[in-house]
Amino acid sequence: MLLDQKTAANDASDYLWYITNVHLDSNDPIWSDDMILHVNATGQVIHAYVNGSQWATCGVTQYSFDKKIKLNVGKNLIALLSVTIGYQNYGPKYDLIPNGIPGPVQLIGSRGDEKVIKDLSSHKWTYKVGLHGLDKHLYDEKSSWQVEDLPTNGMMTWYKTTFKAPLREAPVVVDLQGLGKGLASVNGHSIGRYWPSFKSEEDGYHVPRSWLNDDENILFLFEEFGGNPSLVNFQIVVVGTACGHAYEGNTLELSCEGRPIKAIKFASFGDPQGTCGSFEKGNCEGSKNAIKVINNACVGKETCSLEVFEAIFGTANCVNTEKKRLAVQIAC
Repeated sequence: MLLDQKTAANDASDYLWYITNVHLDSNDPIWSDDMILHVNATGQVIHAYVNGSQWATCGVTQYSFDKKIKLNVGKNLIALLSVTIGYQNYGPKYDLIPNGIPGPVQLIGSRGDEKVIKDLSSHKWTYKVGLHGLDKHLYDEKSSWQVEDLPTNGMMTWYKTTFKAPLREAPVVVDLQGLGKGLASVNGHSIGRYWPSFKSEEDGYHVPRSWLNDDENILFLFEEFGGNPSLVNFQIVVVGTACGHAYEGNTLELSCEGRPIKAIKFASFGDPQGTCGSFEKGNCEGSKNAIKVINNACVGKETCSLEVFEAIFGTANCVNTEKKRLAVQIAC
């Protein structure tokens, strides 16, 4: 029986494991080299593991996925990690809206032109709330950390770094560019969840000055999807200015928090360098005038959404750039 994530996790964690065993023999009607795992879910993200290896990640708007998998003759372990970033808390009967994996969970095999389905929904499922790294406080300073050859683009990875607080008394934000999805904390204080690969926070994530030390500060990141933490940086917020950036294929939202956008101070699509207040054009740039494009779309509005595609900003023939991005600085 598949339990609702609200019931099983009891609001103790964003993460809930659904685990079951499947025994197959070579003459099982479903056995083939072309088997598919089908999962119907209502959470924001699912990580699927088969016999200990991560097989697929599904997220954002996909409420079911079908992935080809390879099973063994005999016992197979299927573990599904359901991830939520919160439950609906408004609307009629919001408390009855299912969360997690309501099912069905199925194995689908092929025999000639026919499909054979084995429904795993009624199997015996076990559950585990949370993640080992969070439960065991792997972010504790006493943990052993790799200090050379920074791993990037690896899922379920912990990162730790030290930094000095920015000078001046202006508000501080951390720009988590280059990351996928996860959790962040500064000096033991949780900044919260981040998901810039889905939606970019144009103003960064606020870090209260009261959390910061005059000398050394510690930033912990738990990266769920995989990213490059070397691009993360701390900035100060200058009154009357807002910045944002987003990678190609995403949406950048700009806002002056109730005031109209007065002007576009900087805009570049390609590989812009620097941080808010000190952006510079990189080695490649879209063929269209990004400032003009954004000026026409945003000036005079309180908020503005920009789809980041070459069709809008022009072809940017970037070399040695994994992914093109748009960086913008506006005056409010």
